[in-house]
Amino acid sequence: MNTEILGVIVTFLITVLLAYPLAVYIARVFSGEKTFSDFLLPIERFIYRLCGINPQEPMNWKQFLKAMLTINLVWFVYGFFLLLFQDRLPLNPDGNPGQTPDLAFNTAISFLVNCNLQHYSGESGLTYFTQLFVITFLQFVSAATGIAMLVGVLNSLREKTTNNLGNFWEIFLKTNTRILLPLCIVVAALLAFNGTPTSFDGKDTITTLQGDEVQVSRGPAAGMIAIKHIGTNGGGWFGVNSAHPLENPTYFTNMLELIMQMIIPIAVIFALGLYIRQKKFAYVIFGVMTIGMLLLLIPTMVYEINGSTAIANLGVSQTAGAMEGKEVRFGPASSAYWSIVTTIISTGSVNSMHDSSMPLSGMMQMLGMMVNAFYGGCGVGILNYYIYIIIAVFISGLMVGRTPEFMGHKVEAREVKIAMTVTLLSAFLVKGMTGIAAYFVANQPDIAWAVKPSAWLNNPSFHGFSEMLYEYTSANANNGSGFEGLGDNNIFWNVTSGVVLIFARFLPIIGPVAIAGLLARKKYIPEAAGTLRTDSFTFGMMTFAVIVIVTALSFFPPLALGPLAEYFSLK
Repeated sequence: MNTEILGVIVTFLITVLLAYPLAVYIARVFSGEKTFSDFLLPIERFIYRLCGINPQEPMNWKQFLKAMLTINLVWFVYGFFLLLFQDRLPLNPDGNPGQTPDLAFNTAISFLVNCNLQHYSGESGLTYFTQLFVITFLQFVSAATGIAMLVGVLNSLREKTTNNLGNFWEIFLKTNTRILLPLCIVVAALLAFNGTPTSFDGKDTITTLQGDEVQVSRGPAAGMIAIKHIGTNGGGWFGVNSAHPLENPTYFTNMLELIMQMIIPIAVIFALGLYIRQKKFAYVIFGVMTIGMLLLLIPTMVYEINGSTAIANLGVSQTAGAMEGKEVRFGPASSAYWSIVTTIISTGSVNSMHDSSMPLSGMMQMLGMMVNAFYGGCGVGILNYYIYIIIAVFISGLMVGRTPEFMGHKVEAREVKIAMTVTLLSAFLVKGMTGIAAYFVANQPDIAWAVKPSAWLNNPSFHGFSEMLYEYTSANANNGSGFEGLGDNNIFWNVTSGVVLIFARFLPIIGPVAIAGLLARKKYIPEAAGTLRTDSFTFGMMTFAVIVIVTALSFFPPLALGPLAEYFSLK
């Protein structure tokens, strides 16, 4: 067990060590400085000419958002219809059927918004064509969208007063060509050489150790698995995601996939400090986020290593820890680390079944998604944290009797209203939709357009409530992981979670970009003796307190009804 814990520590340290040079590179790319990837300039210029784009055209925050929302609508329509008619398209050696309209709606939205919530099993619910040209494509563009929106916000912070957030198309294209693609090529090659399939052949027949002949799905999976982690997407090529022996064959690939899903979220924190010339501010953010991660990770590892009290009360030895739903090749410590990493970062991939986690482990996973700002997804993690900063600045200003300021600009009523709307929206979506689902389960109405609620839950009582709470929490956090005891491939869950996905992706992006654009236009106020320093330990703790208080006040009631109640029922 000590070796497993050491493996977790080494994995995290390697991630941070690799993230910093990547941060330097990212900052240089978006600053327009020379980098080794400049050989891609002719290709980028060709794409600009082909699409009729002027990459030097400045955009204010409204134009920036308009470009992002317009192209995302196009991608949704494209993905929806290909999923609907995938059975009539090529690269379908296993003869998988097309998706139903409600499932295609949910799937297209889910991958468009970087959530990757899957109400289907990867190897049977999609074809090779849609895996590559819908799922993999959307995993690239959704990650690039998040990073582009962050860079737009950073451009507003970089200048004293500006109305220019940069050009969305230029930032978006560079994110794909200079960052995501190079990383994916390296990771896909490492996965392929360590056992992940890259073949276009259909299912293969193998003979097990027991002598049984079974059909095993395969396909060109390595590239998709690379971007699913690098882009903090998380959708699995196979139904059981990175618990599958072909998607995650060894402990080395397990470490690789853990590092890759963390590397960009951590790198952009350091890149922030380099890009806006506020290194100390970036270190404060990294410190707060790391403390938040550890407060979720350490209890989870303890719970999973110690095992279930209910099983212990039966006199069963659990020397290996809580192994239900886990792979022996990874063990409880690495599985616990993955479960926290994937939920705080909004990746949503799994190397163990979260539905089998200890009750309080499940609560920590949900808390990571409810906060959604401890590292977070590609770009959007810092955007979510930016909202907490605005609230912390506002409260701090009230406490000292000064007009709140951030980076030399006054934070006034309009910006605070936007921040509070985004914050309250999260709790409203999760608790509101969970309440509706719980009502249906409790009353069992005969819903003509949906599977009867009695068939939704694989577990009764508190854990069943947690399954529904987790689903909407995951959708709201653009995470995609799930308590898979929930029967979610029906019209009710496909439509309701799809609606949550739309609101929870775009409003938390629109809000920070709007705030940044409004602040950047205001007159710059030089620092004075009474200026609140946002790069101090004190302000970092203030922001952390805001995160804890907002999350506790918003989500304690449903957590008490689900994982907390389940935990005390096992005593």
